[in-house]
Amino acid sequence: MSTRVASSWLPWSLAVLCVVMFVATIMLHLLARSVDSPGEWSTLGAVGKVLGFLPFLAFPLVGALVASRRPRNPIGWILLSDGLLWMVGGVLDSYHVYSLARPGSIPFSVAVYALSQWLWVPAVGLFAIYLILLFPDGRLPSRRWRPLAWLSGAVIALLSVGIVLSPGPLNGLKGVRNPFGLEQYPWVIDIFLAVLALLPLCILASALSLVLRYRRSGGEVREQIKWIAFAAMVVGMLYVIDIGASLLLTPTTASGEEPPWLKVLDQVGFISYTGVPIAVGFAVLKYRLYDIDLLINRALVYGPLTATLVALYFGGVVGLQTVLRTLTGQESTLAVVASTLTIAALFNPMRRRVQALVDRRFYRRKYDATKTLAAFNSRLREETDLKALSDDVLGVVRETVQPEHVSLWLRPDKADAKEVVSGP
Repeated sequence: MSTRVASSWLPWSLAVLCVVMFVATIMLHLLARSVDSPGEWSTLGAVGKVLGFLPFLAFPLVGALVASRRPRNPIGWILLSDGLLWMVGGVLDSYHVYSLARPGSIPFSVAVYALSQWLWVPAVGLFAIYLILLFPDGRLPSRRWRPLAWLSGAVIALLSVGIVLSPGPLNGLKGVRNPFGLEQYPWVIDIFLAVLALLPLCILASALSLVLRYRRSGGEVREQIKWIAFAAMVVGMLYVIDIGASLLLTPTTASGEEPPWLKVLDQVGFISYTGVPIAVGFAVLKYRLYDIDLLINRALVYGPLTATLVALYFGGVVGLQTVLRTLTGQESTLAVVASTLTIAALFNPMRRRVQALVDRRFYRRKYDATKTLAAFNSRLREETDLKALSDDVLGVVRETVQPEHVSLWLRPDKADAKEVVSGP
């Protein structure tokens, strides 16, 4: 009993520590809200900075839940460690932002900022390499993957040390050089860049291990892998949309800044990252495990359907506005109203067509079963022979449900029951 309590106490204590650091990050950013954060969040306000840290809070919370329920599975501890690294990085970043807002109020601001730059390496490595490599049972797919595990650990360690010791200016701080950089050894940067090229290779290799594990497994393991694959697919699609919108559409306003809708799109894509640890939690704990098939089906249906309807809507609005402008010389709300009514009328027919297409392409067994039942309903209206009808019922059950044995009991109006039995 004491072991169980200890195994539950430790992960939740670390999760509470992460929450405390998250609150401290928010408070420091709010106190320094008049100063932009250096680096990649320099164009965001205080609210955007807080939302930027929010997805990482899911890592320690889900990790604590998994580690307390499955203490021998390293997946929960990896999520928890990842959350700790992100939260520590957030606090250190906020510490430096506060020092910029009130110069001289806190010591060692540059040194703290320099030390915080390496934390992303183990955070990314743990999640994108080791979690994928050990998912879902906490064991490697086979002994042949041990060299990758050792190589990934060496790459993460070397990159972390390389970032701390690389000479030159700090990223995001113009004119401020790394206080820990080895200025007398400029070749450290070359070694760092060479090792950095190995990190994406290790990530791709771990993803390949998950693909091979999926192909060689079955049952619950496949459903577990579907969860993390689905979450990663959603994040990837949102990032592709975000990048495409920033490249193809007008990226800046008249003042040279990003338009508000593009900032919102950036935040949506970033917050979607929260779904990955949540999906891992569902998969490892096997909670509503087989619901992933329904989620994938709905995503395959409503994703293309939404994109098609949005394209039709904006195309209709632009086209009708052009026609009305040509005929009347001015724009009218009639284009918006007509496009809205058209989309409302097309929604259900298009949804049924897309659903049928998805079932036929990705869920063939369900599609065939639906077709078989539809054909049986047509025969049922015309069939009068009881023996032929019984054979049809048994055939439909075998084809759609595929049981090992099927029996049919027919109860006539009389007291005696008649049984028609068919073997396997």
